[in-house]
Amino acid sequence: MKSPVETEIKPPNVYLVGIRDAKTAKEESESLIRELASLADTLGLPIIGREIVNLRENNVQYGMGTGKAAEVSEKAASLGAECLLFDRDISPSQQRNWEKLSNLSVMDRQELIIQIFSSRAHTREAALQTELAELKYSLPRLQHKYIDLNRQRGGRYGTRGSGETRLETDRRQVEQRISRLEKEIEEVSQQRETQRKMRQRRQVPAAAIVGYTNAGKSSLFNRLTGAEVFAENKLFATLDSTSRRIELPGGLPVLLIDTVGFIRKLPHNLIKAFHSTLEEACISDLLIHVLDSSDPDAEKYYETTMSVIRELGADGIPVITVLNKTDKPEAAGFIERLQSLYPDSMAISAATGKGLQELLVRMESVLAGGRHLYLFPADRTDLAAMLYRSGTVLSEKYTDDKIEMEALVDEAVAGRLEEYTKK
Repeated sequence: MKSPVETEIKPPNVYLVGIRDAKTAKEESESLIRELASLADTLGLPIIGREIVNLRENNVQYGMGTGKAAEVSEKAASLGAECLLFDRDISPSQQRNWEKLSNLSVMDRQELIIQIFSSRAHTREAALQTELAELKYSLPRLQHKYIDLNRQRGGRYGTRGSGETRLETDRRQVEQRISRLEKEIEEVSQQRETQRKMRQRRQVPAAAIVGYTNAGKSSLFNRLTGAEVFAENKLFATLDSTSRRIELPGGLPVLLIDTVGFIRKLPHNLIKAFHSTLEEACISDLLIHVLDSSDPDAEKYYETTMSVIRELGADGIPVITVLNKTDKPEAAGFIERLQSLYPDSMAISAATGKGLQELLVRMESVLAGGRHLYLFPADRTDLAAMLYRSGTVLSEKYTDDKIEMEALVDEAVAGRLEEYTKK
């Protein structure tokens, strides 16, 4: 009797290569290669070694000197590596050169993150966005790697022009698929925008949970809402925004939104592709910024998240910073410094529930702090429209001669409407 044949494809052993140039501090390069290891672990890739190369010579062929490139290749092969994994983007030509030199497969940070997103995409929107990023990454590499396009091909058999090569045909089909994906994503984005408008008409303030990937955002969301959003101690456990309505201690309803995590050096195609998901933060009335207090790189992650928030134009929204995972023993070494850096932060544990009641009270204080009741003349519908544009309307009532509205607004809007405030 024949023994069963093992058909499962085993993930390759990877050797991590960080590259430190003169502009990168030692601590930053060490932090980035630790993060690269976490990304590899998320995809289930066994790590058999790692090193950080200090650039003294920048050769276009390999991104480092030829002697150093040969040394890295030999060391990785001697350890049993099957793949070189770089913590920076490498060009298609550099990828070819490295694979020829080392006889190993070669992957960069961008391809690794795209593969993680592809394995975690569950909704239609996430799947479309991830496939788009994957094809845009692969397009300039068609000469190097053949892409299986059976799933994407939509034309009739035998329609290829007689003068076209296989490469030209594949490139054309990839470009056509990219065009179709962009149209589908635009349709999904319009549907999302319609849903947002419907949500805003429900007159419920929104609070978005943001932060670096694996900070515990989904765990906090689940704890506060009783939902069962997938949460795992790995990077990018959540790719899609999820929302649930909850009631704060004083009775104020709020829509709580869980968002995709941020990361340093996120591939450009994914930033663009997931912009609609990240925009959930822009239309919120409050941001809950979650930091992993047990992570030695929490300060760097704070800056990354705040930078993305600024890029999205959401830096004018109130922020509550929470230091999560305080139940972990490792947090003891960092929590005091983090509290000194962010004095208004709150120490919590989504795992144990510590500090969550205090967080809910703080959320209500921030949201209700800008709560105002206005009486407008019946013919001043322009003022009512301004409240809808510039604030969050909680209630609205029309009488014969008045429009009574309760809304959450910022100080600037409150100042402009001060004469209409109901005493």
